Amino acid sequence: MPKRGGGEYSVHAEGGHGGGRRSLRRALAITGTWFLIELAGALYSNSLALLADAAHMLTDLAALGLALFALTISLKPATPQKTYGYLRAEILAALTNGVFLALLALYIFYEAYGRLIAPPEVRTVPMIVVASTGLGANLVTAAILFRSRHESLNLRAAFLHVVGDTLGSLGAVVAGVLMLACGWTRADAAVSVLVGALVLAGAWRLVSESVDVLLEGVPRHLDVARIDGDLRAIPGVASVHDLHVWSIASGTTAMSCHIVVGSEADGGRALAEASRVMREKYGIGHTTIQVEPAGCPNGACGG
Repeated sequence: MPKRGGGEYSVHAEGGHGGGRRSLRRALAITGTWFLIELAGALYSNSLALLADAAHMLTDLAALGLALFALTISLKPATPQKTYGYLRAEILAALTNGVFLALLALYIFYEAYGRLIAPPEVRTVPMIVVASTGLGANLVTAAILFRSRHESLNLRAAFLHVVGDTLGSLGAVVAGVLMLACGWTRADAAVSVLVGALVLAGAWRLVSESVDVLLEGVPRHLDVARIDGDLRAIPGVASVHDLHVWSIASGTTAMSCHIVVGSEADGGRALAEASRVMREKYGIGHTTIQVEPAGCPNGACGG
């Protein structure tokens, strides 16, 4: 029978709770409030750059919400019908958000094209005021998340989203100043293209990572060849086959494999060492390892 080493390595187990959850709630409140203010300001001032920055702030809102959702949903217990619990609900939400954000970026590009050809009138002073307050809100949010960014991958990703949005707000301020000081009416559309590119890049990353998890791909920070080599280096292990490493959800990695041990080797000791290597070197606590005697594929020799 398969031998299992360790317990499930979940988002909750990474330490992404307590201070991290409080930071995310504060960041969500600030970002959500200023997203609505910036959206209203974009519609009033007729600024596409401000609208693009509001869209980019929406990506932060999605990232922060998903991070908090992941930390909360990981606390729900597994059931006989859902043996991994509800961890992949996070991935489905991320995929949906990524597709929506990509469509939003394409809409920004479409609007920017028309405005580059025929620049409309933009209320630059309200645009600069709103963009400046949005920049301030982003800086406050980044400072809140800065202290918690090392607690988990989710929190680190949320922090990087906010940093990117800070650059978008700065771009909107620059566009407003250029239009006010130099009369360059196309600055609004030009900056919106740059911010739209940031939105599209974030959406692509979100979609690609979500699809990788759903296809049970190897997490990007792990190297299967290196794991295979470390398992083969364990005393008594003759070979390794059917090695699989995949993500159940972000921050929750699982591994299964068959290790073949020599006739004189201690299978129990080899199993314990393999579990230790996975846990301590690679951070994988959810392991299923089948020990097989040499010459008996899939344990067919019995015992």
